[in-house]
Amino acid sequence: MRFLPRLLARLLPRRELVAGALAALLPLAAAHAADAGTACPPAAVPLTSESLNAGIRSAKDHGFLWRLTKDGRSSYLYGTIHAARAEWMFPGPVTLDALRRSDTLALELDILDPDVQRRLAASISGQRREPLPPALTRRIERQLKVECADVETFAKFAPEFQIASLSVMAARRDGLDPGNAIDLVLAVLAREFGKPVASLETPELQMQALQLPSQAETIDFVSSGLDDLESGRTRPMLNRMARIWTEGDYAELSRFESWCNCVDTATERAAMKRMLDDRNPQLAAAIDNLHTGGTKVFAAVGSLHMIGPKGLPALLRQRGYKVEQGDFAR
Repeated sequence: MRFLPRLLARLLPRRELVAGALAALLPLAAAHAADAGTACPPAAVPLTSESLNAGIRSAKDHGFLWRLTKDGRSSYLYGTIHAARAEWMFPGPVTLDALRRSDTLALELDILDPDVQRRLAASISGQRREPLPPALTRRIERQLKVECADVETFAKFAPEFQIASLSVMAARRDGLDPGNAIDLVLAVLAREFGKPVASLETPELQMQALQLPSQAETIDFVSSGLDDLESGRTRPMLNRMARIWTEGDYAELSRFESWCNCVDTATERAAMKRMLDDRNPQLAAAIDNLHTGGTKVFAAVGSLHMIGPKGLPALLRQRGYKVEQGDFAR
């Protein structure tokens, strides 16, 4: 893998700045020194050519994989997780073989694309409405300090993004780090294999989906998210999601809304709809456009986009694909 050192050199400066905020990989502010008495979560270990090669050699398949067949060609749909343990970010043999058989890797966003990085940074800040109530701002700042994240940098971001980022970071003390997302490794490997990498959506559309339409809904969303973080409810949910992903338990994943405690209010239900159901048709259309254009696609998208009648497997069946779920040997 002669190109890996150069690719990793590009990746390392931003690996700590990348995470999934309920959607694709989004940049986070770098950690800073903790306040006295606060123990910072362990930092993700930077990749090297050696650790990447070793990780792939010992990797096991995790997640969810479907084969999509139409017009005499097969593409693949892979359900990912945006915060993981270090050993999970390497694709196992079945996943890696599907990537090798494909012509193009398609991600929600190709975070290694400089244009995506620039537009992502701009869209995260976005157009701020009136400030949050001071009490909510103080609560956010306290949580950022607990997570050893830079308060000054995060203050520039939309409140919904701050909460989504804090929610993803909450399980770092359990070893689940957004810096270990498999999406990044797939993007590196695709370039090593000489395959183009496509973004299925734009940074602007992702942030549009995350931001709520009114200040009242934003305040409700932020308050609810902080309640979950402060009570300790977020970490068990993330750990349960991680277990489901590693075990490939699609039945349990499909019951997500029954156990996540994340759709209890009208605001939460609206936010979930915007983040999943409203984005899925465009994601399905983008995958279909690549495939019908003659490309065999390996599309890697967050696992929650895979469930229910409005999930990607169902939408692609409606577009004429034969959709077959793989069964990893676990």
